[in-house]
Amino acid sequence: MNKPKLAIIIGSIRPNRFADRPANWIAEIARERGPFDVEILDLKDYRLPLFAEEASPAHGPSKDAVLQRWRDKIESFDAYILIAAEYNHGPTPALKNALDHGYHEWSRKPVAFVGYGGVGGARAVEQLRQITIELQMAPIRSAVHILLPDFVAVLRDGKELREFDHLNQGARDLLDQLAWWSNALKPARELAQRKAA
Repeated sequence: MNKPKLAIIIGSIRPNRFADRPANWIAEIARERGPFDVEILDLKDYRLPLFAEEASPAHGPSKDAVLQRWRDKIESFDAYILIAAEYNHGPTPALKNALDHGYHEWSRKPVAFVGYGGVGGARAVEQLRQITIELQMAPIRSAVHILLPDFVAVLRDGKELREFDHLNQGARDLLDQLAWWSNALKPARELAQRKAA
């Protein structure tokens, strides 16, 4: 069986965002551990419009070429890690919008979260868990929460995320669970597709 394909989705589009740091850090660990083929997806590269489609993505393809390109891309992955900043106790509008622009493409695939902010993005991650369940994804239990002291140490003091043992251990736990679920769900999806063909 081929390695599961993992998308690490950068959930912020701000020019001065922090999100690139956790995305690159978790991607490096995922590549070192070897259970995935890893790709970072940047929402800046898609410029998705606010969701205003005539019908839900659950009911058919989009007429918009940019949106269909996004759906085709996300469909090609077996698992996801969402890099989640917390805005006003919730996920970024860009990330919520990106999730809303798909349905079947996300379905029956595991998802994990790396959050950051005042409480490590915990409130954003909790909302994302509910959203991804509605999309028929399988959110895993372990998440990485980059708390404010670690966040400030990276931004102000020049530290690197890989210098924090507790974050590295959290990343390993997250990736181990994500690999297990990816390896369980990928064959099940493939079997269902063969039966439907």
